Amino acid sequence: MKRLAKWRLISLFGILALVLSGCGQPYLSTLKPAGEVADMQYDLMKLSTLIMVGVILIVMVIFFLVIIRFRRKNDKIPKQVEGSHKLEIIWTTVPILLLLILAVPTVAATFKLADVSPMDKKNTKALVINVRSHLYWWDFEYPNQKIVTSQDLVVPTNEKVYFNLKSTDVKHSFWIPAVGGKLDTNTDNVNKFWLEFDNKRANEAGNLFYGKCAELCGPSHALMDFKVKAISRDKFDAWVTAMQDVKEPQKATQGSVAAQGQEIFNQSCIGCHAVTPSNKMPETARLAPNLSNFGNRSRVAGVLDHNKEELKNWIRNPETYKPGNMMTGKYPKMSEDQLNALAEYLMGLKVQD
Repeated sequence: MKRLAKWRLISLFGILALVLSGCGQPYLSTLKPAGEVADMQYDLMKLSTLIMVGVILIVMVIFFLVIIRFRRKNDKIPKQVEGSHKLEIIWTTVPILLLLILAVPTVAATFKLADVSPMDKKNTKALVINVRSHLYWWDFEYPNQKIVTSQDLVVPTNEKVYFNLKSTDVKHSFWIPAVGGKLDTNTDNVNKFWLEFDNKRANEAGNLFYGKCAELCGPSHALMDFKVKAISRDKFDAWVTAMQDVKEPQKATQGSVAAQGQEIFNQSCIGCHAVTPSNKMPETARLAPNLSNFGNRSRVAGVLDHNKEELKNWIRNPETYKPGNMMTGKYPKMSEDQLNALAEYLMGLKVQD
């Protein structure tokens, strides 16, 4: 009875795992592709799955036919087919054909996805974004537009966006599940690839996709999220212009609570955090996320709801939410009034509503 109960429990967990593996949101699912790269990879996934399922079904049918038709009824030995040229040709040719069916589109897609030549041209008009991964946040630089942002990646739809990927500390992996496959960010070389965000499917997902780190990088690896805002080219150009217009740190109204928060920020935070999009510091000197448009973001620290209370919780003790982060212990402990003032200032850092 105990053994039966054990197997029932294992079966229950197995079924539960299968059911839960199908749960997810459209902005975080590879099974709901939202761009050209994702479409190509999804088609290859379907093709390989179809081939594998087909092979399994054929083998199972042959297996049961053999069991039923050639089951042993007496001591007579069945007719031997050793050395049959026909069978040898069949079981040699069929796997080769299946491999070709899978290999040809895979190789074609690989070369197409690896073509980043437009981004390397002199005076290129392609949109290029330098992605820098940190423990545990993301830095996005638009070199041709001369702006920098963090945590929220903004891209235009219906055109190729090219990425330079590099890590500033340990190996990470840049991945937007609904839009395309992941690629590592290394410390000693730059990886390049491109993605395209479909406008229709971006609208269906609320113009927001979730990005993840897909390489185990430390205790808060699972919390190293970023958000992708996919908008039309007109809206993207307007966003770029608004970011470029911010030449100096935004000033809070004199005498307001936000002004008190700005003073606290200038004393405790500005050594690590920039508050202007035209961040001219070299990438190695960017110790913390750029906060120029913090008030426009959709999450605090990439994982918490975007409101003042969660922001204050994060500032009180970031280690509670992201163990091993580089922010813990870098600033003095603050009173509740100081936290309120600082939160008021940071939530007011908006570039474009």
